[in-house]
Amino acid sequence: MQDFFALKDDKMATGLGVITILGLIANYVFTKLRLPGLLGMLLLGIIIGPYGMDLLNPDLLRVSSDFREIALIVILLRAGLGLDWDELKKVGKPALRLSFIPGVIEGIAIMLVSNRLMGLSLVEGGILGFIIAAVSPAVVVPAMLHFKENGIGTRKGIPTMILAGASLDDIVMITIFTGFLGLYGGQDINVFSQFMRIPVSIITGVSLGVIAGLIFVRIFESYHIRDTKKVLMVTGAAILIMAAEDILVNTIPIAGLLSVMTIGFIILLKRGVVAKRLSVKFNKIWILAEILLFVLVGAQVNVHVALDGGAAAFLVLFIGLLARSIGVFISLVGTNLDLKERSFCAVAYTPKATVQAAIGAVPLAAGVASGELILAVAVLSIILTAPLGAMGIRLLSPMIKD
Repeated sequence: MQDFFALKDDKMATGLGVITILGLIANYVFTKLRLPGLLGMLLLGIIIGPYGMDLLNPDLLRVSSDFREIALIVILLRAGLGLDWDELKKVGKPALRLSFIPGVIEGIAIMLVSNRLMGLSLVEGGILGFIIAAVSPAVVVPAMLHFKENGIGTRKGIPTMILAGASLDDIVMITIFTGFLGLYGGQDINVFSQFMRIPVSIITGVSLGVIAGLIFVRIFESYHIRDTKKVLMVTGAAILIMAAEDILVNTIPIAGLLSVMTIGFIILLKRGVVAKRLSVKFNKIWILAEILLFVLVGAQVNVHVALDGGAAAFLVLFIGLLARSIGVFISLVGTNLDLKERSFCAVAYTPKATVQAAIGAVPLAAGVASGELILAVAVLSIILTAPLGAMGIRLLSPMIKD
């Protein structure tokens, strides 16, 4: 037993082995209990992570963000390869509204409420609000792909609408968060130019994805390449686009995640047969990628910090989610969805995880006075909304059955 607790001092590969085996077990157990498998993997990450039993190698934790990014790339390529053009045209306008209205309303609500309940300044409240307001593609996208594959809600295009909206939501929220963080730091922020980064990043992201997708289509038409190698080529290009987003962040904004999904979508449009074969390959890769994503996200969660937020943090999050749900209903005005279907969409738009784990500590590192409190609320949002949102999506799925 003592040797087991010494695992963190072993090779990084050993930690990956532990995560894989225990992740599979956690996924199986929770699925048998009729609970989302990702909930088991998140809890596993919390238990074996540095804030729990501390079993993971520090080197593995240092590169965990890279593993999580690759897992997100896999799921977004799957999403792109699974989109339906006719459905996308049908749900385009509500999907666009879902990409910013719910998040903006939630972010503003948290900004105002945290000012009253937690004593944050409006700028600090804005920083907190737009960290929390980002929906988690890691939780939402796999669920919507499962619904598409099983024909749940597809008659009205609900999974496609949520997929498209969620992929844009993060871009908008992170851009606004960056603006508030700049205001706190006394940077000379041009609000207009900051908000203009949103459409520019969307345009550049889609353009890069289209160019890369068309290049792959031409290559696949001209040369006989095994599907496994095609998957590696597409994945490698997607990773490079994400790297370009980081490198060019201060010059040309690029919506990297949207670009990745566009690559898959272009291949689907131009080479549908190839897209279906690649989708099968990516589905297999996702088995491992899903484990790494959710266990490593869980490992970033510091339960002790989350508890520091106190009762006020719970209330702030609750009001934020309520505001977000109102935003979802506003976004769906004019659609043919009934009340049950709109309620499902509101629940599907609640999970937080990836963005909060990635940038929750940024204000603290940047010297924001309430950085620790902001981190605590961000962590608490993951603990509360990721499992509850995932369970809600599953339990309420009969509401959208065709």
